[in-house]
Amino acid sequence: MEAHKENQEIYTKRIKAGKRAYFFDIKATRANDYYIAITESRRQPGSDRYEKQKILLYKEDLNKFLEALHGTAEYIKKELLPHYDFDKFSNSRADSSTQATP
Repeated sequence: MEAHKENQEIYTKRIKAGKRAYFFDIKATRANDYYIAITESRRQPGSDRYEKQKILLYKEDLNKFLEALHGTAEYIKKELLPHYDFDKFSNSRADSSTQATP
């Protein structure tokens, strides 16, 4: 079995959102452990450079993170913006891509 390189990318999902892009990457450590790297990438005004913000999410925090994210999204949808049509942007397949790496 071949050892993984540090931070080897296993899977990636990209979502375009206007001038931003979000990347959800599964990466492997040298110890064959996995984590999620969530990256927001924004083009700097008047430049070809990108500003990136990153969150690393480890397995022991995955359920807590997902529960908090889901609860927060549901609060926005049901309490703050109950009449907003969130689904009007859901079917844009051109705005996202998924790639698994061998």
